[in-house]
Formats: sequence, C-alpha cells, structure tokens
Amino acid sequence: MKKIGITGQNGFVGKHLYNILGINPEHFERIHFDREYFNVPAKMDEFVRQCDVIVHLAGMNRHEDPQVIYDTNISLATSLAEAMARTQSKAHILFSSSTQEERDNLYGRSKKAAREKLAEQAAKNGATFTGLVIPNVFGPFGQPFYNSVVATFCHQLTHNEIPHIDKDGELNLIYVNELVSFIVQSIENPGEGEVLIVPHTATTSVSQILMLLTLYRDEYLLKGAIPAFANPFERNLFNTYRCYIDMRSHFPVKFKQHTDPRGSFVEVMRASGGGQTSFSSTHPGIVRGNHFHTRKIERFAVLRGEALIQLRKIGTDEILDFQLSGNEPAYVDMPVWYTHNIKNIGSEELLTVFWINEFFDISDPDTYMETV
Repeated sequence: MKKIGITGQNGFVGKHLYNILGINPEHFERIHFDREYFNVPAKMDEFVRQCDVIVHLAGMNRHEDPQVIYDTNISLATSLAEAMARTQSKAHILFSSSTQEERDNLYGRSKKAAREKLAEQAAKNGATFTGLVIPNVFGPFGQPFYNSVVATFCHQLTHNEIPHIDKDGELNLIYVNELVSFIVQSIENPGEGEVLIVPHTATTSVSQILMLLTLYRDEYLLKGAIPAFANPFERNLFNTYRCYIDMRSHFPVKFKQHTDPRGSFVEVMRASGGGQTSFSSTHPGIVRGNHFHTRKIERFAVLRGEALIQLRKIGTDEILDFQLSGNEPAYVDMPVWYTHNIKNIGSEELLTVFWINEFFDISDPDTYMETV
C-alpha cells in the first residue's frame, strides 16, 4: 500500500484525485494535507515524512496581477522543496505543470521554474520525480471564472446568465477523470526523472463548447430529455454541465400525466442516446442503492407509493432529501460523484422506474458502494 499526499487536495483536480484514491483503500492510503502547512514548516515536515508519494497540485492560475501568480507558485514549490530537504524525503514527487510552460507569460514561467526546483531537490535526495505537463482540464465541480471556460459557461447556463465569448479558438482538453487516471498510472509505474506530456483527449473550439452546453440546457434542463452523444467527450461535457444545476430548486421534476377513462400515461424518459429503463417494487422500510457512479447518468422516478430519495456529494456531509409520491409522479436525477439511495417511507409497496444511460457490465460496472 502506498501512502499518498496531495497538496491542493481541496482544489479542482485534487478533490477528484483524492476521491478516486479513496475508492481503492486496499492500494492507497491518503495522507491529509491542509494549505496552512505551507506556512508551518513543522507541519509540512510531518506531512512529507508520512508520504511515499506526493502529488503537488497546489497552485494559482488566475489573479489580476500576474506577478502574484508567479510569486505564489514559486513560494509553494519552495516550501515543499525545503521540507523535502529537511526530512531527506525519498517520496516520489509528481508535479502538475501546464502546456503554458513555454509561453511568454508569468504563469507559464512559474510552472516551469517550480518544476525545475522540485526536480532538483528530488535528485539531491535520490528520489523519483515526475513532471506532468497538462492540457486544459474540465469536469464536475470546477470553479467558474477560474478553472476553465467550461466551468464558467456551465455556471452561467444554469444560473440564468448569458455567456460571452471573448476570443474563439481551438482548445486541447482532457476530462478530469482521464487526467486522474493518468496520474494514478504514474503513481503505480514511476519513471526516473521524467517529464511526461499528458495527452489531450479532445480538441474543440470555444464556440463549439458553448453550442453543446446551450443544447444541454435546452434539452435537459428545460425539457428533461437526455441528448445523444457523438463521443465520450460530449458525454463528459454533459456530466460536467449537470453538476452546476441547483439540485434543491430543480428537483423533483413532476411528470406530465395524460389521463383518460382507461387510466393514465406518463413518459418517464426521452433519450436520444437510448439507455436502459427498469423498475422495482420495494416493501415498506426497505432502502435500495447507497452507491455512486463516476460516469453514468441515472434517473429515479416514483410512480406509486411514498419514497425518500437521498443524495450526498462524495467528500461532503450535506445530505439532500427529496420526498416523492406516486400521487404526483416525479423524478430525481443522480449526478456523478453523488452517492444515493431510495427508501420506501410509506405503508404500501413502492413502485420505482430507473433509467441509466448504459447497460450494466459486470467487468466495468462504474458502481461504488457508499452509504449516504
């Protein structure tokens, strides 16, 4: 088992890496890190001593004064390097740099200088160093107006704001799950003093991103339909978009019932990309679920009985409670990285319909058990 510490574990990429490592507790032990450690040498030393691997993700990429970006990134790398020197740590250091390294700006220069500083200290200690030059990253829970244009557009299109394109152009992108997978592979198979160019997985324009996200707003947020995806990038972009919706104000969504003398008809899901629809009956007091997904799109719809659907974002304590009734058929969608369950809180049998965008594959289930 490797003991892994992540500077910036509460940041965008850091949270995803921290959560992924938590799925495999038999392989990885996570060593807690707090940003204050950078300013307290004793705590920084204690953190470094515990780690077999340190993934240095902490940094700054936006500020009104570029010099502040440069000074901050150099300071953070220096703090870590000095702790390595004091403790004579031989931990494998992975450093997240950027494709802007070679650009003539202070951010790019700061990433290159920080990488070289940590590589030099690792060499002095006889430790392994891996520099990761990373393209533009997008994914759930990115900070709008900071992490990426994708995060900004997603926030605006879910909060009644109008996005604007300042400058169109092509972007090389990688989904955060794909980046984390690359980092985990680098942890498990360390090289010797390598600088690795992390390959992008999609290339598209800013205007194309906005077009797709606007489509997702119109089809999903306004109509409740799941759009078709031409490739994994579009699915990943859609899952990113969904995570910016205000769950409390949007769900549960009531179905439109069509009633005649024969009874009633309710369309549960309209999906251009297909998927799997199923239903279950649940006895009073029984709970189903308590798991989460990292890529799947799932909808729970209550048609009969009384249900409590609960969701909790992985890594947080807040629980979202939704009470649904068959008297007013409604649904709740499960975002990626939210563990969820459904409980029959009524006195009669609960009838629930489930839709998921891909068929169950026992060799790749994308289903991780965790109690809400």
